[in-house]
Amino acid sequence: MVHNDLVVVISNRKDPHMSTDASYTALTGVYTIDPAHSTIGFSVRHAMITNVRGRFGAFEGLVKLDGYQPTRSEAYLSVQTGSLDTGNLDRDTHLMGPDFFDAATYPLMAFRSLNVADCGDGQFRMTGLLRIKDVELPLHIDLLFGGSARDEQGRHRVGFSGTATVRRSDWGLGWNTPIETGGVLVSDRAKLSLDVSAVRMSRTDAS
Repeated sequence: MVHNDLVVVISNRKDPHMSTDASYTALTGVYTIDPAHSTIGFSVRHAMITNVRGRFGAFEGLVKLDGYQPTRSEAYLSVQTGSLDTGNLDRDTHLMGPDFFDAATYPLMAFRSLNVADCGDGQFRMTGLLRIKDVELPLHIDLLFGGSARDEQGRHRVGFSGTATVRRSDWGLGWNTPIETGGVLVSDRAKLSLDVSAVRMSRTDAS
């Protein structure tokens, strides 16, 4: 069984105020993910005919960028499973219950990187581990840096966006039921979507 089927593709932004210089040395530092300007969401096929979409409202993370040796960069992300929102209270209650995330028992899911490979042309492959419900499996994430900019408060930001596909049953989220027309109610494949803005911490905060 292959578990490392999470692939995140980061899109290159066409913003004239963002820098995509091949030299990353100026980006070296520790960044915190800004939840107010970031989104972690998902979509899954429902009843074989349409997609249900949702998002997580509470998460935090760190990105440690080493511009001199990008392969030494690191990323950490923690998501509160109880912050899930699909726009339907009954569905959210089910998803946060024992059949799926079991948020009362496992309030957090987390990703931590292990290493980064430089693939050239601004592309990288990050290898890490994703933990959901005490199941931790390896992931290979293909990354393309999106750019950097200073915001209205003068803070240095970097941006990433991307998508991913996971097999939810690998992490114990395999609940399903057959439907009369054939197939199952919920696809085992879920699409994840990311839009992340991270702010560089001061040296005092990062120490």
